[in-house]
Amino acid sequence: MANVALLSNPNSTGNRAILPDVRSYCVKNSDVFHYEVDHVDEIAKALETIARVKPKVLVINGGDGTVQAALTELYQGGHFGDNPPPVAVLPNGKTNLIALDLGSEGNPLKALERIVELAKHDLHEHLVDRELIALSDGGKDSKVVLGMFLGGAGLSEFILYCRHKIYPLGLPNAAAHVLTVFAALASVLFGIKAKFLPKRSTPIKISLIRDGQFQGNFAVLIVTTLERLLLMKRSMRNKNAIGRMQFLAIDQQAGAIVRFLLSVIFGRLGKNVQKGIHLERGDMIRIEGEGSNVLMDGELFSAQPGHPIVLKSTKPVSFLRLAA
Repeated sequence: MANVALLSNPNSTGNRAILPDVRSYCVKNSDVFHYEVDHVDEIAKALETIARVKPKVLVINGGDGTVQAALTELYQGGHFGDNPPPVAVLPNGKTNLIALDLGSEGNPLKALERIVELAKHDLHEHLVDRELIALSDGGKDSKVVLGMFLGGAGLSEFILYCRHKIYPLGLPNAAAHVLTVFAALASVLFGIKAKFLPKRSTPIKISLIRDGQFQGNFAVLIVTTLERLLLMKRSMRNKNAIGRMQFLAIDQQAGAIVRFLLSVIFGRLGKNVQKGIHLERGDMIRIEGEGSNVLMDGELFSAQPGHPIVLKSTKPVSFLRLAA
């Protein structure tokens, strides 16, 4: 049996260039069982087949959306019973937030080679636990989707703006992200309105269970279980706070945005209380408000009247970390 099962999405951005080399590597290496899907709807069948191989590691080769769909099916589909294999993520797609959190950077093929080598030995010292975010509308029979990063309020608008307006320009990822940041600052910080700039967020109500509610206009909303995410350092203000999900909301006010930017630049984010910056932890979060959109690992969700977006943290699940 193969030690490593590789689940690839040929349509992810990074795979358009690297997949032929990945295929060639897998053909030559009997330690890898390679399964490709053209659409996320095929992931259930893929994992059903992969479960028969009984791999030591499941490697996901795609963007954050592919990772989200695979994690949802892996932990809800029951294909592996009570013992699903640890998950590794190759650095593909546009943002690679999950891969970066697990120490997977650079060339995807090199990362795969590293995973295959690790799988030949005891993996215990390379495994880390991460909680997932379970998103639903709170209903008894509602669909539950699992992920690790959620962006809402103005942030969801910025992400959609980047996806639909900037990426089509064909710029390198880094340049596209920088251009999006400047456009977002022009819209939110300076209040400039134009068709070519991102939309401003609408009022939303956020309930962080046990710690009260936040309601109003937010320039940024982030909920995540990733440890290395972006600007949210481990030195959070409430280190002893109960809850696995990290929560960051920034008021849509120039002063709050400036304070946030300065805190990030000088490494002070989370070290003390700052007006307009809400940084907490929780095990359950509700997002309400007509037209309140959030993006979780690239997929768009909307709150509806009577059906808020409800986020809950899961029990820890196992991932393979490549960095020391």
